[in-house]
Amino acid sequence: MANNFLCGRFEFDLERPLVMGIVNTTPDSFSDGGAHDDPDSAIAHARKLIADGASILDIGGESTRPGAPEVSEQDELARLLPVVEGLRDCGVPLSIDTYKPGVMRAVLDAGADMINDIYGFRLPGAIEAVARTRCGLCVMHMKGEPRTMQDDTTYADLLGEIGIFLGARAQKLRAAWVDPRRIVLDPGFGFGKTTEQNYQLLRRLASLRVSSYPLLVGLSRKSMIGNVTGRPVGDRLAGSIAGALACVARGASIVRVHDVAETVDALKIWQAVEQGAAA
Repeated sequence: MANNFLCGRFEFDLERPLVMGIVNTTPDSFSDGGAHDDPDSAIAHARKLIADGASILDIGGESTRPGAPEVSEQDELARLLPVVEGLRDCGVPLSIDTYKPGVMRAVLDAGADMINDIYGFRLPGAIEAVARTRCGLCVMHMKGEPRTMQDDTTYADLLGEIGIFLGARAQKLRAAWVDPRRIVLDPGFGFGKTTEQNYQLLRRLASLRVSSYPLLVGLSRKSMIGNVTGRPVGDRLAGSIAGALACVARGASIVRVHDVAETVDALKIWQAVEQGAAA
């Protein structure tokens, strides 16, 4: 596995897992939609996540929950740009959760350090929007698109198909002269997968190795947690932490979470036990 991740103005040693804090500027995200949908609230929340220990912020302007309606590029940028500009000098990388090439170009011009694309840079112009920059790139696997992704969750070989897809998308980026150290891969928990498939993927995550690319995972508060615990979205903290630790134990380098402080503490204990990393 690569030891370094190049992420815009920043570079990370991935010997220890990183926590990516989620900042939703949307009114309709599945977990905290509307909680931070004005720039001042989103910026304040982001600064709290940094104080809690987030190494990266992931800022989203469009909900990608199952069945979510599409948001126009203009509306997405109206939500994102004031937050990016307000956090540009916050001391950690700003990742933007978007699949639109026009949004990618605008937020990178505004100071973003990373693009997190649920479509895996498949839309026309997406690779061109990022190839000549220094930003980090997260390539995610999704079957279908948000409005229809749960309509067909049939796989002949779940891990094999995900691995082939991610490898092919990474190769497309490499063919555009993207430094491989800029690329991380996300298997896409909850995106076109049943609860059973999500846990099969989690159990076998260590076998999902595509070349030397690090893995970024996000299962915080998702239905795969609720379907096992029986807890509503707001009560999935313990399950989300257990899922994050299970992913890290199986090789994940970055965990994308809502509850940063609690996840950071849990990882410190895990590291102390597994790696002798006590302070």
